[in-house]
Amino acid sequence: MDHKEQILLNIEQKKIHLGIIGLGYVGLPLAVTFAGEGVSVTGFDNSAERVWAVNSGSNYISDIDDELFSELVQSGKLNASDNFGGLNNCDAIIICVPTPLDRFKKPDTSYIENACSEIARYMKPGTFICLESTTYPTTTEDLILPLIENESGLKHGSEFWLAFSPERVDPGNKLYNTQNTPKIIGALTPDGLEIGEAVYGIAIENIHPVSSPRVAEMVKILENTYRLVNISMINEMALLCGKMDIDIWEVIEAAGTKPFGFQAFSPGPGIGGHCIPLDPFYLEYIAKKYNFDLSMIHTAGHIDMMMPHRMTIKINSALNRVKKPVNGSNILFLGVAYKPNINDARESPALKIIDEVEAKGGKVSYHDPFIPEVVTSNGLTLSSVELNESTLKKNDCVVITTNHDVFDPGFILKHSALIVDLRNLIKEKSEKVYKL
Repeated sequence: MDHKEQILLNIEQKKIHLGIIGLGYVGLPLAVTFAGEGVSVTGFDNSAERVWAVNSGSNYISDIDDELFSELVQSGKLNASDNFGGLNNCDAIIICVPTPLDRFKKPDTSYIENACSEIARYMKPGTFICLESTTYPTTTEDLILPLIENESGLKHGSEFWLAFSPERVDPGNKLYNTQNTPKIIGALTPDGLEIGEAVYGIAIENIHPVSSPRVAEMVKILENTYRLVNISMINEMALLCGKMDIDIWEVIEAAGTKPFGFQAFSPGPGIGGHCIPLDPFYLEYIAKKYNFDLSMIHTAGHIDMMMPHRMTIKINSALNRVKKPVNGSNILFLGVAYKPNINDARESPALKIIDEVEAKGGKVSYHDPFIPEVVTSNGLTLSSVELNESTLKKNDCVVITTNHDVFDPGFILKHSALIVDLRNLIKEKSEKVYKL
C-alpha cells in the first residue's frame, strides 16, 4: 500500500492524527471542529500559556462552546504541545499562524517559514500539509514547496502533498461557523487535492475545490479586498455627507430598498481585524512583481488608513461645539473591539483614535464588557472602567467606537453631555449627538 492509499484509508476510518500549528482565532476552532468529529487532534503553539490553557480545558475563544471544549480535552481527542517533535505522529498538518506586515507594510512570512521548517524537520513520509494563513498568491508553490522539499529531503507528490485553503473565520457570527462555512481548497497535484478534500470532508460540510493553490490564495484576497473597497467607499461618502449635513444612515437605508444592484455597507471609524486592513498590502506586494499598479485598491487602503485620524478630527469638532478643547477634556470610548460582541481588538480603529486623542492631551478611558484591558500601539495600557451614570456624567465627551448589543442607547443618551456616535448606535435625534 503506497502513501496515498494509506492516508486515504486512515481518513476513511477517521484514524488520522491531525496536527494544527497555531492555536489562535483560526486554529483552535478548527481543532475543536475536527476533534468533535472523532479525529485525534494535537495543536502546536510556541505560547506556553495557550498550550497550558488547552490541556487544562480552559477555553479562550468566545465562539467555542466551553462545555464541548472541556469534553474533547478530557476525552483525549484534543491536546496541545509546544514540542514540535510531535509532528512526526501527524498524518495531516494544517498551518494557521499569523501573517502580519512588517514596518514597511510588506508581508512578514517568518511565521509561515518557521512552521514549515518545523514540519520539514519532523514530518513522516506520506503527510498532507495545508496552509490556511492569509497570504499573497504563489506563496504555497514559490515559498513553501521548495522550503519543505529542501529541508526535509522528501519529494512532493509522492512523499508529501501540499495545498492551500483560506480560513473563513468570522468572530461573533452566530449563523456561520467553521463547520458550515464552505471550504475552498487548491492543491499542487490531483492526488493532493483528493487527499485534501477527504481530510476537510471529515469535519466541513461543503468543500469547493479549485484548480491550484494560487487560485485559492487569490480567493481569500478577493473576498477581503471586495469588502475593503466597499467599506472605504461608504466611509468616504459618510465624510462628505457629514460636511453637507446629510444623514448617511438615512441614505443607506433608502438605497437599500432597491431590490437589485445595491448591497449596503456600513460606515465606521475604520476597519479592524487581521484580514481586511492587511490584505491589500499582500496583493500590492505580489502585483509589483508583475509590474501591475492596483490604483483603486491602493486608494481604498489609504482611505481606511486615514479614518481613525479623521475620527479624531470629528471628536475635536464636537468638543469645539461646546467650547471645549481636546486637551484636558475627559473622553470615554465605548468599545475597543474591532466589531460588535467579540473580545478581539486586533487592528481596532478605536485604539488608534485613543492614541491620537491622548497625544493631543485628552484624558482617555474606555469601557468594553468583552475586553478588560488593552495596550495601544503607543504602549498606553488601559483597563475597562465601569459603565454607569456617574462615569458618563463625569466625561466631557463619550465616543461610541463599537456598537456592542449590551450598550443601552437610551441610557447613554440620557446621562452623557456630548456623544460622538461613530456606529449609529443612537437612532434618536439629539443636539448633543455628533454623528459620523
